[in-house]
Amino acid sequence: MSGQPSGTSGLRDTATLPKAHLHLHFTGSMRVTTVREMSEAHGLRLPSALGADWPVTFETRDERGWFRFQSLYDAARHCVRGEADMRRIVREAALDDGSEGSRWLELQVDPTSYAPFVGGITPALEIVLDEASSVSRKSGAAQVGIIVAASRMRHELEARTLARLAARYAGEGPGAVVGFGLSNDERRGETEAFAPAFAIARRAGLALVPHAGELLGPDAVERTLTALGPDRLGHGVRSVEDPRTLDRVVEDGVALEVCPGSNISLGVYDDIDDVPLRRLVDAGATVALGADDPLIFGSRLQEQYEVARLLEFSDAELADLARASLRASRAPEKVRETAYADIDAWLEGDDADDAVGADARDSASA
Repeated sequence: MSGQPSGTSGLRDTATLPKAHLHLHFTGSMRVTTVREMSEAHGLRLPSALGADWPVTFETRDERGWFRFQSLYDAARHCVRGEADMRRIVREAALDDGSEGSRWLELQVDPTSYAPFVGGITPALEIVLDEASSVSRKSGAAQVGIIVAASRMRHELEARTLARLAARYAGEGPGAVVGFGLSNDERRGETEAFAPAFAIARRAGLALVPHAGELLGPDAVERTLTALGPDRLGHGVRSVEDPRTLDRVVEDGVALEVCPGSNISLGVYDDIDDVPLRRLVDAGATVALGADDPLIFGSRLQEQYEVARLLEFSDAELADLARASLRASRAPEKVRETAYADIDAWLEGDDADDAVGADARDSASA
């Protein structure tokens, strides 16, 4: 078994399984057709990896591979040129997630990247929050909370500025800032230097959701747990390489945002079978599946659940993953409770689904 799945079938449709999506980046959430349309509208040229060669696989075990990934991401981000583009990204992300069963989306954004086109980081964040609030009222859309994320590639003082901005707009429910993150190449910067920014976010009651344990191993996870005291880790998959680290993740109740598709595309693992989803779950870790950057990797949230199926997770276990994603989220209580009931209903639909599945198999063999 290798690569990413083009889709698998099961007794129940994973697109109708209620779930939360906790690991999705703003630019990376775009439909590839959207970035192509934006590039054409602004007279910009896209690399072939976002054209005829899309999607592509990277080798990030060295910094050259990460540089290639980052260059492609930056090319896409360069196409986002103002308020209309920013609103479109939020709106489409919510609608796309909703179509895949996501009841709650925590969309991660660094407003610094878009500030030059809208008058600063505060207007940039306000645009995203306003559209998140608006689209959350649309039928079929996921409700959207926002995570403000600092970059490890920039100075830690900038992270503090973003943490203060996030704290200013902290709240509950759609259209509020619900978390603070730290993204980009985890081999850059000193994790401990970002602790003051996370202290600001903690005082504001925000979820603390830094990346760690993807490009680097369990030592990086340990440093992040100690220095930042996170509620969740973006990725965290490589904590399995040291039983002591994995035990600490479980004991501390830190949820892991596992993104199988991006793990394969970035060369963290060579094969789907290598993604340690089963080992994490069996160890007692709280796991929330995420799509990371569908624009780059070509797979969305539902496909991550299909990967779990390929890894022999039963429908009951898929339901457990969906429940875990909601528990680890900052979704409003009403959203969670309704989703939990609908997950139960999804599982209870086995009789009808068995009949449909049997009919489909009979037709296929006729």
